[in-house]
Amino acid sequence: MSLQDDLSSVQRRLDDLNKAVARLEQHVGSASVDMRRVRADTDHLREDLALLQQSAPQGAGAGAPVRPEMVTIPDAPYDPKLWSGAEDEGLGSPYGHAP
Repeated sequence: MSLQDDLSSVQRRLDDLNKAVARLEQHVGSASVDMRRVRADTDHLREDLALLQQSAPQGAGAGAPVRPEMVTIPDAPYDPKLWSGAEDEGLGSPYGHAP
């Protein structure tokens, strides 16, 4: 299955869950703390799935991994001026005494 197929499947199941919770709410009522928590949890699931659908890569093939952009790090040493005035955090003060 592709990512979009999986997201659609979860969306259908979440719709079914919301319908079941609505039916349960008719029997139990919405005044109880437990029922409000169940309703809030299903609402959070709906919001989280919407966020996931927005962030999902579009056009990815079935199971095609999305590869991050490669960043080349040069082997040459960094300019020592870059580190001037910096302390070795966690190794103590370079001045021989702790603050």
